[in-house]
Amino acid sequence: MQLEGKTKELWLVIISLGASGMVENIIDDAKTRMLKSSESLKVEMSKIRTGRARPSLLEQVKVKYYGSDTTLNQVASVNVVDARTLGINAYEKSSIPDIEKAIMNANLGLNPVTAGEVIRVPLPPLTEERRKDLIKVVRGEAEHSRVAIRNIRRDANSSCKDMVKEKTITEDDDRKAEGRIQKLTDEHIALIDKNLEKKEVEMLEI
Repeated sequence: MQLEGKTKELWLVIISLGASGMVENIIDDAKTRMLKSSESLKVEMSKIRTGRARPSLLEQVKVKYYGSDTTLNQVASVNVVDARTLGINAYEKSSIPDIEKAIMNANLGLNPVTAGEVIRVPLPPLTEERRKDLIKVVRGEAEHSRVAIRNIRRDANSSCKDMVKEKTITEDDDRKAEGRIQKLTDEHIALIDKNLEKKEVEMLEI
């Protein structure tokens, strides 16, 4: 009987560890998805120009390079010439026309000018009205990301609730998991707010 008791106890421990692992998987999945959402926002924000010339503006430009779409920073170096101009040095002179074409087709409102082996990209000044419009766009992107983060929280909490219904975990386990998921949510919402604030400051620079 003593052996049976120990066996039962062992099985309870195994079941508990299995349930704990499932909760960890749910939380890890939520963390990964939230991180992807935050990173996606940074990419979208980098496409929106600010008051000053920044190499990040061209990070997402894709250049046709030997038949493949390749990011600009893999075929050229991008630097700041002055507050209103970016300079691009192609690693191969033959790729200059393709780089020019890629920038013009990137819907950034930019018109590159080539002088010798250097491509100069002047940034037209932003009008006050245009700045306001772009800030609205940035705030909209940030709100989309907040909604995505909250949806991920909802999915994770729902998965934990299902486990409670199936008696895989206890209500106490669920409450603890919910607290951890909320902490993740708060961290990523704060990160979104921080990135938004930084972008708005950049956009107001003259």
